Amino acid sequence: MSEHNTAHAPAESHPHDPVENVVHVAPVVLPVVGGVLIFLLAFIAVYMA
Repeated sequence: MSEHNTAHAPAESHPHDPVENVVHVAPVVLPVVGGVLIFLLAFIAVYMA
């Protein structure tokens, strides 16, 4: 019979996903960027009026 090698590679050998570096900061960055965007749009609206 054929032998199945089920040993998994070490954790260090899997490809590094750059999204994993960003995901833990997203809950902080997204509201801050949203607030800055709202302030910028309000400033432009007041400036144009």
